[in-house]
Amino acid sequence: MTDSGFTSEKERDALRAAHLYYMQDLTMEAIASELHTSRSSVSRLLGFARETGLVEIQVKNPVDRISSVQDRIRDRHGVTAHVVPVPDSTAEVDRLERVAMSTARILGPFFDSNMTMGIAWGSTISAVSRHLQEKVTHNSQIVQLNGAANTRTTGIGYASEIMSRFGTAYGAYVQQFPVPAFFDDPRTKEVLWRERSIRRVLEIQKHMDIALFGLGSAYADVPSHVYVGGYLDDADFEQLTHSAVVGDVATVFYRADGSSEDIPMNARSSGPSLALLKKVSRRVCVVSGRSKLPALHGALAAGVMTDLIIDEATAHSLLEG
Repeated sequence: MTDSGFTSEKERDALRAAHLYYMQDLTMEAIASELHTSRSSVSRLLGFARETGLVEIQVKNPVDRISSVQDRIRDRHGVTAHVVPVPDSTAEVDRLERVAMSTARILGPFFDSNMTMGIAWGSTISAVSRHLQEKVTHNSQIVQLNGAANTRTTGIGYASEIMSRFGTAYGAYVQQFPVPAFFDDPRTKEVLWRERSIRRVLEIQKHMDIALFGLGSAYADVPSHVYVGGYLDDADFEQLTHSAVVGDVATVFYRADGSSEDIPMNARSSGPSLALLKKVSRRVCVVSGRSKLPALHGALAAGVMTDLIIDEATAHSLLEG
């Protein structure tokens, strides 16, 4: 063996070719040019590198890796996790779209005829609605979980577009909820909740088979609609900070320990209480991005979900926390 550690010039060339090919992603043509040889010679050098053990190639099944993460989340948090493989380098907006696309496909088998699905509007569920696959169902319905109106807009256009996409995809009847996201006075909500037209929607919500929602967060990289859409003013944000709020589900706020009691904003919210939500047999939460981790930890502590659809990087961070 020579001082360089190689027995032959062929080994040196093979190692160099392998490094250029596997570590620097050069094409065989580019390697051939750099080594002043032919493409076929580069191919033979790479084959020699594999045969002699200079290069070892491993094929790792991502399904196995993801399956392990899903099992660990189930064991630690008691929820069924659906982990979506997304490269770490993916931009947050694109990451959300990848998770939303997978959610739309996962959701299909969950929903069938004679079922009711509750939908909480928001940036995440809006993305999911754009990727839904058509499925014929009968006697099924989609019900809006929280109002969408605020002082700037009725919210009807935004919320109804999301609901309509679900209704169209599944051939389901859509039950809208034309009330404010937040009332100025809790007493106004109490009076309106006694109206028969509102009670009818509230009764449908009580008999949901599935609830689908994202997690609202004031600190998300992809802004949650409730925090940037004119629903909250400075006094509201101060109140949420004072209440140590980390996130919301359908505009119902909660703390890091999962508690939601005595948060003043919840008395004004049109969304279902977390206690009511927890009575739904299947509760599907969709999360994308590490910036949602505080909200996710709080939601898991609150026990609001049975199924979690999450990107792989965030899933790993969840287990590390």
